[in-house]
Amino acid sequence: MSDARRQLLEAILGDITRLAVDAIVNAANASLLGGGGVDGAIHRAAGPELLEECRRISGCPTGEVRVTRGYQLPAHWVIHAVGPVWEGGGRGEEALLASCYAHAIREAARVEARSIAFPSISTGIYGYPVDRAAPVAVRAVRETLEAAPSVERVVFTCFDERTLSVYEELLG
Repeated sequence: MSDARRQLLEAILGDITRLAVDAIVNAANASLLGGGGVDGAIHRAAGPELLEECRRISGCPTGEVRVTRGYQLPAHWVIHAVGPVWEGGGRGEEALLASCYAHAIREAARVEARSIAFPSISTGIYGYPVDRAAPVAVRAVRETLEAAPSVERVVFTCFDERTLSVYEELLG
């Protein structure tokens, strides 16, 4: 990345629902109607309007994203990414996970978001090992940012110290 673009990638330990960024990414399920973990926390923090908008979207396939407003969140936008369930790595999980991150960056640029925060997609109840997921995430984001210079800041928001340490090591 050139100095002229000043794109910043960082990892933090925190609550994605409290971040003052333009867009946050929701580790959603295919229905987009809420669930556990990050998905449930985002739906609770955004308020009932988010669920109403998600119902109108009618779901999202694995590896893709859908965008909604942020409602009561500090973020203006929620980019719902449906990550893959880990099945051992032989069922296209890596490509689907990379697709989530790439599509999210593209959508952030489309809605003119200058900052975006990601959770560690698929590493919770979907069982994707963080040691394998984080390199995919960082690589996909870096590659996609080349075509999205308007996105200036990417925050990998980690739920625990172990996940944070993996991302910090990758980001140097």
